[in-house]
Amino acid sequence: MKRICIFLLAGALVACKENNPKQAAAEAAEVYSLLGLEYYAPTEPNARLDSNLAIAQKNFEADPSEENYIWLGRRLAYKVKYNQAIEVFTNGIEQYPNSYKLYRHRGHRYLSQRKFDAAIEDFEKAAERMPAAPIEIEPDGVPNKINQPLSSTQFNVWYHLGLAHYLKGEFDKAEQAYLKCMEVSDNDDLITATVDWLYMTYRRQGKTEEATKLLEKITPDMTIVENDSYYKRLKLYQGVLPVDSVLNVNSTNSDVDLALATQGYGVGNWYLYNGDTAQAISVFERVVGGKHFSAFGFIAAEADLARLR
Repeated sequence: MKRICIFLLAGALVACKENNPKQAAAEAAEVYSLLGLEYYAPTEPNARLDSNLAIAQKNFEADPSEENYIWLGRRLAYKVKYNQAIEVFTNGIEQYPNSYKLYRHRGHRYLSQRKFDAAIEDFEKAAERMPAAPIEIEPDGVPNKINQPLSSTQFNVWYHLGLAHYLKGEFDKAEQAYLKCMEVSDNDDLITATVDWLYMTYRRQGKTEEATKLLEKITPDMTIVENDSYYKRLKLYQGVLPVDSVLNVNSTNSDVDLALATQGYGVGNWYLYNGDTAQAISVFERVVGGKHFSAFGFIAAEADLARLR
């Protein structure tokens, strides 16, 4: 298994262990990619992430509540401590076996680790346990630019369940999950995210008519706070944006690597839908050559490359 060197980006990316074999040998990788690479948590301090984790740890020690299990696991995951985060969520589930929120968050980190079957099992358990209503707004671990959470627990369970099936190539099951997700997509950002993945799911099944009809939900007057890259992918599929403008990510973007993974995956799909598999593979390879290995576009590019190569 090869190791890849990744530079630290805002505390969210892995550090290279190639120059420290003893350290690499002593630590388990946080992610084993679908292409045979290992990713490790960064060792460099990050003041914001370290402070947030310390607060979560203190709160948990004072009160090991369901909510404090969730936040301790989430703060560990933001530092790419996926193994520890999953352990915390697992311990939490032992204490709170009906917690659909703990299953939702553990499933997310199984996705980060490319453990799709385990993720699906967790999201299905979350779906069985969570109420259909009322919609529960989920607090953001990393606030958006308007400092207002936009997604709900219900949305995140169906969205990530659909993604897990998509990444496995189970497009019929992904479709069913995304249709459920559409029912709880109640703002422009959530509509954009769900339409994007459902559109790709339809295209992978050869349901071109359904995919084209779905794009009618995407309009020029939408207010997008978080999912600008998904919005651009959809405008590419609509023929509104040229392919080069979507692939060429602005270097001034606050998270250029995330944008490359997200928009790049859309471009690769566009080439794939238009019969240019070689160019699709080239774009997917560019995506996985980036730094944001936890982005869903990055993971999806890995999955497609593993199938196409």
